[in-house]
Amino acid sequence: MGLPVLGLGMAMVAALIAGTVLRRTLVVVTVRGGSMEPTYRDGERVLVRRGGRCAVGHVVVVRQEDGGRSSPTPSQAVAAVGTAQEWMIKRVAAVAGDRPPPGALPEPYATGGPVPPGALVLLGDNTHNSYDSREAGYFPTAHVLGTVLRPRPPADVR
Repeated sequence: MGLPVLGLGMAMVAALIAGTVLRRTLVVVTVRGGSMEPTYRDGERVLVRRGGRCAVGHVVVVRQEDGGRSSPTPSQAVAAVGTAQEWMIKRVAAVAGDRPPPGALPEPYATGGPVPPGALVLLGDNTHNSYDSREAGYFPTAHVLGTVLRPRPPADVR
């Protein structure tokens, strides 16, 4: 009789551990603004895998840093992850060692040289409405929360 209770207890412990691991690995992010349109729209929710390697073409969530500049306007794609920090969702255009695409960096970053170690070139898909590397220069890889896995379906889908 004690065996089924022990098995249930072990299953509950395993589920608790699995839930904790998933919460540390995955996070749901809500897109704010239009800088990633048409790929991701304002209010859309996406699933993000924390950490991992960034590659060209990946969409990442990165901590917003204004570097002394004025903050991006609310119309830009800043994602909310349930903290006081603000996050941006952008596409990786170049990683360390790559040559940035033409026009992807402002002066003094636009030297024609490769992206330095620990840096990324990030661009919004909506080029006319995006605070990204074209204004801010390089983004530190240490500020990346994670990579977008896929859009999360709307809650009202049945």
